[in-house]
Formats: sequence, C-alpha cells, structure tokens
Amino acid sequence: MTTNQPIQEQEIDLIELAKKFWSERRFILKICGIAVLAALIVAFSLPKEYATTVKLAPELADASKRMSGLSGLAAMAGVNIGSAATADAISPDLYPDVVRSIPFLLELFPLQVTDSRKELTTTFYEYMFEYQKSAWWNYIIKAPFELLKWIKGFLTEEEQGTSESDIIRLTEDEEKVIEKLQERISVSVDKKTFVITASVEMQDPVISAQIAKIIVERLQNYITSYRTQKAKQDYDFTEKAYTDAKETYYKAQESYAKFEDGNKNIISATYRTEQIRLQNEMSLAFGVYNTLAQQLEQNKLRIQEQTPVYTVIEPAAVPLKKSSPRRALILVGFVFLAFCGAAGYLLVKDAFVKK
Repeated sequence: MTTNQPIQEQEIDLIELAKKFWSERRFILKICGIAVLAALIVAFSLPKEYATTVKLAPELADASKRMSGLSGLAAMAGVNIGSAATADAISPDLYPDVVRSIPFLLELFPLQVTDSRKELTTTFYEYMFEYQKSAWWNYIIKAPFELLKWIKGFLTEEEQGTSESDIIRLTEDEEKVIEKLQERISVSVDKKTFVITASVEMQDPVISAQIAKIIVERLQNYITSYRTQKAKQDYDFTEKAYTDAKETYYKAQESYAKFEDGNKNIISATYRTEQIRLQNEMSLAFGVYNTLAQQLEQNKLRIQEQTPVYTVIEPAAVPLKKSSPRRALILVGFVFLAFCGAAGYLLVKDAFVKK
C-alpha cells in the first residue's frame, strides 16, 4: 500500500495539472496566438540567405611514389632527384584559417559581382557594405550608433585604409565587411578523407555561387603557390647561375678555338702551357655549366612534383532554395516557448495564491 500511494498521488497531480491547464486554455491559446504573430513577424522580417557548397578532393598519393615516374625520366638525363620528395608544405588543418585571414578576404573586395536579376553589378565590397538587407529592428538599434558615427566623421577626418608590405590598416567599414565575410564563409577539412568543403552564404543565390567558386580557386592558387614557392626560388636562382655559366663556357670555348686557329703548326713550351691553361678553363666552365643544367632540370621536375592536383567533387551551383530563415522552425520555437512561459506563469501564480 505504501509503494502505490506516491504513484497514485503523482497521477492525481498530473490530472489536476492537466485540468488546470484546460481550465486556463483560453489564456494559453491567447499567449500562443501572440507568439504565432510574433514568430511570423520575425520570420518574414529576416532576409533570405542562400548557401553554396563546393567540395574538393586533394591529391593523396605519397610524394616518393609520385616522384618515381619523374625520377625515371630524370635518370635518363643523368639527374638524380631521389631527395626531391618532401612533405606537404601546408597542413590541411590550416585551410580554414587561410580563408578567414584578412589578406585573403581583402583580395575579394575588388571582384565584380552580378545579382540573380542582373539589375546590380558592382564590386563585392560595395555589395557587402551597401546592399545587405537587415531586419527592421536592426535599423532601430543601429540608429543611435550611426548618428554618433556621423557626428564623429563630421568632426574628424576618417583615416583611409592602406596596405603596406607587412602592415594592414583597415577602416571601420572595411573591418565590418571583413567580420561579415568571416561569418558567411567557412571551410572545413575531413580528417579521414581530406575532402575540403567550402561554404558561402549570401543574400543572393548567384553571388553566393560566384564567391564560392572564386574562393575555391583562390585557395587552390594559394596552396599551389605556397607549396611551390621554395622550388620556384631555387629554379630562378639556378636559371640565373646556369645562364652565367653557359656564357662563361661559350667564352672559354671561343678563346680556345681562337688560340688554336692562330697558332697552327707552332710547337713550343709557351704554346703548350697556354693551350693546357685554356683547355682547363674550358673544361672547368663546361663542368659548372653541365652541373647547373642538370640542377635546372631537377628544379623543373621538383616544381611539377610539388604542384598539387585537386578533383572537384561538387562544383559551385546556384542554390534554388534558401538556407535561412527557417520559418517553420521559428514558428515552432516561439509557440513552444510561449506555452512553457504560460504554463510556468500559471504554476507560479497558483503557488502564490495558495500561500
């Protein structure tokens, strides 16, 4: 009997609670109705957003295996590139930070974009700064701050943003656009498959697809440039040294040929000494020239080997459906919170009345 009594009391309490809510159903329905109206206002006040997703599959082959074919060709030319295979220069975990970095985003500012209706063609910076829609309450909240900003700009001259070699200076407007882009652009890397997923969310579907495509291309160029930078520097240095060595060798060869042509049928110790000296200079110049020629071919192959290859799994496509706002979810959330608030109010009200 004692064990069943708490269960019976609990059932009685739940029944009483249900009866209480039913007796106050008009109040609860009124609160939920207000919540529905508020949810509709909020849902239809938020601007539509469109998301574009692009997926890339990077090259996963081992560097030593990728170089096996090239090393065979190099061996035919007498070039040894067995030590040319190196690890990847930049980790895929850094790709999101690269895309969110200020220098990377600043390169997007001068791009020309066109909306889906083909009524607007402007720079991406102007689009993000002047043509972004907001909910009506944002204008009310921002009004005092915009007034203060206008007064500050009237009293003091705004400092222009400049970009120097290693110093970046942004205006307040540029900084706001950068912050918006950092929220709207995201890149993630699957640690198992190393598939790169880039996502861009914009208020226009065509601009969303345009920016997603450009970001992927810029990211590929950035990674390629980063990985091949050292190899290209080595190639440029070797090419200059090769050109100088080639000119030196040709001059030494010409000097030897002129000496032989001008001293035919002459036999003397002085002649032999000069002949040996010119031969040695020509041989030395040829040795340097030949070594640099092999090194130049090696650097060419190294650039090719370190250039990454990407396969586009999912290209940038113009989204047909909006990604936000999710009006049904907003409606359900408002009604649920309103019901919980009304029920809580009734319970607290009854507790104070009983006391």
